[in-house]
Amino acid sequence: MAASPDVTLLVDGYNIIGAWTPLAFCRDRNGLEAAREELIGELANYSAFQGYQTRIIFDAHQRRESYGNSELITDALEIFYTEFGETADSHIEQFCARARFQSRASQHRLIVATNDRAQQLTVLGYGAEWMSAQQLISDIEGIALRIQRQQKSNKKTSARLLSHSLDPAAKRKLERWRHGLS
Repeated sequence: MAASPDVTLLVDGYNIIGAWTPLAFCRDRNGLEAAREELIGELANYSAFQGYQTRIIFDAHQRRESYGNSELITDALEIFYTEFGETADSHIEQFCARARFQSRASQHRLIVATNDRAQQLTVLGYGAEWMSAQQLISDIEGIALRIQRQQKSNKKTSARLLSHSLDPAAKRKLERWRHGLS
């Protein structure tokens, strides 16, 4: 991951897709790739808004090809695909184990988003925080609503100005009058 902010969020990608009804529907209707893209888009916005460094982990999902690579989407979002035979759970556990020893002296927070109960207990044992899929989904949707309301409010504020409701010719005429030109 590029930067090291105060919070790192690890997301079990397929677990969240399965728990989020619109993404599960997208997966069933349009395929796994489409659902992954939707999740990536949602988490890119969420991570930027929250100031989190986020890593979405997707396991090899029964493929024989060797993945084991990462892709930096934004400064705040990285996608990691596990090697064949490695699960997202095992990758998350290894990440938490390494982070536990690297961040003992710092105030760095590590949050893992998954609904997997065994994973929850494991990451808590490593000192990470656990977030349910429902909590992550609720947070993402809440932030999206706040942003929409803020954008609508900004549009209403600017629409109240007379100059925004005038056509370009009327604006030019008023501008000339203001400068004392006829």
